[in-house]
Amino acid sequence: MTSVATDVRRADVCCVAIAECFRGDGEIVANPIGTIPRIGGLLARLSFEPDLVMTDGEAMFTNADGAVEAWNPYRSMFDVVWSGRRHVIMGGSQIDAFGNQNFAAIGDMKKPKAQLLGFRGAPGNTVNNVTSYWVPNHNPRVFVDRVDVVTGVGYDAAAAAGPAATRFHSLRHVVTNLAVLDFATPDHRLRLRSVHPGVTVDDVVAATGFALVVPDEVPTSRTPAPEELALLERLDPDGERFAEVPDA
Repeated sequence: MTSVATDVRRADVCCVAIAECFRGDGEIVANPIGTIPRIGGLLARLSFEPDLVMTDGEAMFTNADGAVEAWNPYRSMFDVVWSGRRHVIMGGSQIDAFGNQNFAAIGDMKKPKAQLLGFRGAPGNTVNNVTSYWVPNHNPRVFVDRVDVVTGVGYDAAAAAGPAATRFHSLRHVVTNLAVLDFATPDHRLRLRSVHPGVTVDDVVAATGFALVVPDEVPTSRTPAPEELALLERLDPDGERFAEVPDA
């Protein structure tokens, strides 16, 4: 398949795709972790999801301009987490076809080739809250047939663990620098949802280390409207998003 030339900046498309992850969420805690996830979460709140509750990553709930709306002590945050009233967007060093995620170590956990972040709350996030993933560099080393360590719990692992793991378990989307993927298949296997402007289906398939579910027709990811571009400039005047996802 041939790509379509475009002057839309890839990072802006990624921010919009992250924002779309929160569409329909209403009044929950949005916890997008990282530069583009946070920009995308704020974009959602300022445009079509005004009831989203944002965190400052420490002990406050804030609005889109950073003004404090409420105190959020550690104990209160866990009340939110354990009740399923949160949508978190995490990264991942490895992700497999059923959404198992790893950012603890590469290789055998007893003697890893590389020690990474650790488990960092990922098991609790994935079994208690809606979870999406952000991958700024879509490649076969990230999208692997089987993760070396399960930190974030995928659909197959949650089903094997039983009702305690499946009650609030809901993996929604995986947004990357190439595409948007989801788990909207009968067996919750990762499916190609859209490709970003200038990217082909073949590009995404080649960058994935397992067989994706690919529909007969794959749309192009939504590009930002003019008013969204203005919001992105307001939210990220220094252009940090372009450092994370350079133009293709």
